[in-house]
Order: sequence, then C-alpha cells, then structure tokens
Amino acid sequence: MITRIEHLNITVPDIDAAILFLKIVAPDFEVRQDEHLSDSYRWVHIGNDDYYIALQEAHLDADPKNRLQAYTNYGVNHVAVVVTDIKEIEQKLLAGGYHKGINTPQEKYRKRAYYYNSAGLEWELVEYLSIRKEEKYLYE
Repeated sequence: MITRIEHLNITVPDIDAAILFLKIVAPDFEVRQDEHLSDSYRWVHIGNDDYYIALQEAHLDADPKNRLQAYTNYGVNHVAVVVTDIKEIEQKLLAGGYHKGINTPQEKYRKRAYYYNSAGLEWELVEYLSIRKEEKYLYE
C-alpha cells in the first residue's frame, strides 16, 4: 500500500534554475544534498523533512537536444504539488518570468494552476479548500 510519494527524480538542463523555481513553489524546501563529482554529473536533493525532489543533470555522455513535449512524447507530463496560497505563488511565478499553462475551471473545493519552469516541465499547483476527502477529490 502506498501512503505517500517520497520523491520525484527529474533530469533537468539547469539545476540552479530548477532550484529557483522550486523555492517559489515550495518555500519550505531546502537543498538537502548537492553533489558534483568531477567525473560525473551533478545531482541535488531539495525538499523538507517529508518530501523531496531529486534533480539531476544529464549524464556526461548524453546529448539531450529537445525540450520535453508533454502529452506527446513518453515521459513526465507534469508534476503536481499541494500549496497553501496559490494566488501568492502565482504572483511570484509571473514576476519571475515563468509561463502559465492551461486555464483550469473554477472548482468548489480546490484551486489549480499550471506553470512551466525554465526547462519546460509543467507543474500543477493545487490548493485544497476542504479537508474532507470526498470534497477534495470531487471531479466536477
């Protein structure tokens, strides 16, 4: 039985840019580990006491050419994170030059927004307006 997602592992073109984005979306996240071995790629764990995201650069012998094409190619389509003040986060993301994704319908028990980070990965932000399971996960 799965009780929670512990972490996501994402290969990104620029770890520092990814950290900048995540510090806006999840201000309680801190860099827990930052490793860059001289003969290998860099990787970082950024998170809090309960969850983290593992970011890694492409391996040295890799030659990534295309940005992620979500919903078209195989791979990650988006990453969803629960936030507590979606309006404030959206203001900071827009001020930081990040681009908004699709518009979402207005829902009674949650607010959602989609944004792209500088690597082109789509993130879904979710703010729940209820603690009741049957309301939080109501698909209107």
